[in-house]
Amino acid sequence: MPENTAKDLSKYRFERAEQMLKASKIAYAEQDWVTANNRAYYCFFHAMRSVLTLDNTDFKRHSAVISCFNQRYVATDLFDRSYGAKFANAFTVRNHSDYDDFYLFSTEETIALIQDAEQFLEDVRVFLAKKGVF
Repeated sequence: MPENTAKDLSKYRFERAEQMLKASKIAYAEQDWVTANNRAYYCFFHAMRSVLTLDNTDFKRHSAVISCFNQRYVATDLFDRSYGAKFANAFTVRNHSDYDDFYLFSTEETIALIQDAEQFLEDVRVFLAKKGVF
């Protein structure tokens, strides 16, 4: 993939992550916890993919995206190590919210998930700016 095409795709995926965060906040305000959790997770997911795009890397499986990002960017301290646990939590909450009937989670968990996604998105923004995406 040519460099500017990779940067364009990275920017597009980052913008998708921004949309997911906005949708998560709207869903939370409407007390739609399942959707808020889902959209917060997808904020993480699209933000990770926006970074991996610069490596010409993509995967079909969500777990592969998370694993690769953790190996290349979290384990190497390019992103804070706490994100490894936050990604795992977001993935688990999203799966339970989407697929388990009557899954119980607190509003505090949803708030924390949205805040973590928002912080990650900001860190990705800074990273991508240093790479010339913005």
